[in-house]
Amino acid sequence: MARMGIGALARRTGCNIETIRYYERIGLLPPPPRSAGGHRVYDENHAGRLSFIRRGRALGFPLDHVAELLGLAEDDADICADVRTLAAARLGDVRAKLRDLRRLEAALKEMIARCEDEGSSCCPILEALQEP
Repeated sequence: MARMGIGALARRTGCNIETIRYYERIGLLPPPPRSAGGHRVYDENHAGRLSFIRRGRALGFPLDHVAELLGLAEDDADICADVRTLAAARLGDVRAKLRDLRRLEAALKEMIARCEDEGSSCCPILEALQEP
């Protein structure tokens, strides 16, 4: 199995070195063995787990959900329903954020439309921001 230092692991996975150390500290990434010189020595399992974590984060899963997904992935039981439940909850979060973003877009459009006279000393956008 290929062995690598933290810099090589970072380059291979596109993950920041400090992030790798953080994932170790919080238990998402198991601590690697150390070389005789005290350097961390990672293997393919670490790279795969780190890639899993990064993909989960890219999908917007918070770290506690990523940890749960990792646990489910390592479990031999029928876990598809559990993973589906987590993914469905995440989808609900994404949909809620999209609704919020659409409301924000509409509010910004309305403020921009009210700001017709660029030369005016009275700015409707600033007025809207100052409203209680």
